[in-house]
Amino acid sequence: MILADKIIENRKKNGWSQEELADRLGVSRQSVSKWEGAQAVPDMKKIVQMSEIFGVSTDYLLRDDIEIPAAPETAPVDNGLEETVRVVDLAEANAFLEYNEKAAHTVSTGVMLCILSPVLLIVLSGLAEAGMISVNEDVASFGGLIILLIIVAAAVGMFITTSLKGKQYEYLESVDIDTAYGVSGMVKERRGSYAETHSRLLVVGIMLCVISAIPLFIMSLVHYSNNTDLFPILGVAGLLVTVAAGVKLIVLTCTRQGGYDKLLEEGDYTRLNKRVGKFDGIYWAIVLTIYLGWSFISNRWEMTWVVWPIAGVLFAAYREILKAVVRAKN
Repeated sequence: MILADKIIENRKKNGWSQEELADRLGVSRQSVSKWEGAQAVPDMKKIVQMSEIFGVSTDYLLRDDIEIPAAPETAPVDNGLEETVRVVDLAEANAFLEYNEKAAHTVSTGVMLCILSPVLLIVLSGLAEAGMISVNEDVASFGGLIILLIIVAAAVGMFITTSLKGKQYEYLESVDIDTAYGVSGMVKERRGSYAETHSRLLVVGIMLCVISAIPLFIMSLVHYSNNTDLFPILGVAGLLVTVAAGVKLIVLTCTRQGGYDKLLEEGDYTRLNKRVGKFDGIYWAIVLTIYLGWSFISNRWEMTWVVWPIAGVLFAAYREILKAVVRAKN
């Protein structure tokens, strides 16, 4: 029995997926896959590590003539996971990437609309309060609220439509996949071609979010000079528009990049991250609830936007905590 077969046999005896064995050895899933396919040979350090975690001798792993482990076999570990592997062929990979590109534009536009939704409410209410339009303040607020709900409803419709169209590809985020011949090369080539665009859009998006407060500061200074309530209102509107543009670019490019990572099982779409990612929707739903609740109660839209950058920073910590919990459980 050759080394590749011994790795497969001992991994399965322990009930581990390739991703889980890779985590224990500190390597990528692709490395384990190559070892098991006899396409590459692990170095001596990794062989020693495998002998320790499998509970066998290095001689057993290295010598093809030794069929029986020198040390007692490790009892299978029941971690509650099914070893499910789905093969993705070239046609399916191309179809997914085409869907993902369209979904990136739709979802990013929906997110942008959500951020822009209160702009008209703020502007109309402010203009009515300042007496700059011949409409009652309550009527202006009511009209702005109706527009806000229509915009949010349109955005939600985009999210639902995109989700329904992508149901056939949900397995990419829930099960371990293997790619048919030529798929990995095609995906890596397309990801490489997109790399420069991804970096540019990401940088511009982040910069827009960072400088989003500038319109508010400028309009506040003009307000002190002219003592006109219109300028702070325009400043808040400018802030939200700038944030919306920046977030759209970030969501757009990260969604496209995520499509490549899903097929390659890299980045946020490794086996461990797939399991942790099941709870991401709950996290962002809570963030959205906090944002809208704080905004409507305080009516301080010029301040409540800080919820999003804070949530973004905390998201990384939240992900790492969940990963630690999952690893400890296994």
